[in-house]
Amino acid sequence: MYVRAYLRASTKEQDAGRAKSDLIAFAKERGLQIVSFYIENESGASLQRPELFRLLSDCHEGDILLCEQVDRLSRLNNEDWQRLKAELQSRRVRVVALDLPTSWMMTTNADDITGRMMDAMNAMMLDVLAAIARKDYDDRRRRQAQGIAKLKSEGGYKGRKPDDQRNAAIMNMLRRGDSWNTIIAATGCSRSTLSRLARQAKEETAVEMAS
Repeated sequence: MYVRAYLRASTKEQDAGRAKSDLIAFAKERGLQIVSFYIENESGASLQRPELFRLLSDCHEGDILLCEQVDRLSRLNNEDWQRLKAELQSRRVRVVALDLPTSWMMTTNADDITGRMMDAMNAMMLDVLAAIARKDYDDRRRRQAQGIAKLKSEGGYKGRKPDDQRNAAIMNMLRRGDSWNTIIAATGCSRSTLSRLARQAKEETAVEMAS
């Protein structure tokens, strides 16, 4: 049985590794050792999470996926949650979350009948918490949209101010031929921002060549 720890935060500005010490302490209390950490800054509402799927590809039957909270694993809609759950079940990965005490039983070996009962109970609780996490995500996005709409109606919404200094540095790095991974590591920008600036740099280059 290998324990693989998954840590996630939604944005580059958040510390995805914040709960690392809590996961280490939890494993130590139960005489377990974490063999690998998989850390990423991606939205829990998306299945586009390379580190999560790298973890799953590394797993063997009976391995433990350890996370701080169920919402670190999923804020997915029901369709995507069912896909992820099917992937977990097909690989027979045990999901253990610090905020889900019923899952702690999955860190021990049990006889066949007890093991099947534990699996069923844990699957039910995972479904419940995954649904709550998604509802929280939808509620926050709705409140945010309502707040923006109110500010717009009052003429007070200006949108996010662009980071002109950082964007200029990114443009220079793009023109220099630096790789996307290098630019992201150096500036902390998102891939969507980098993609937009790359298009802008390409268009400017085309204009310069045509003039």
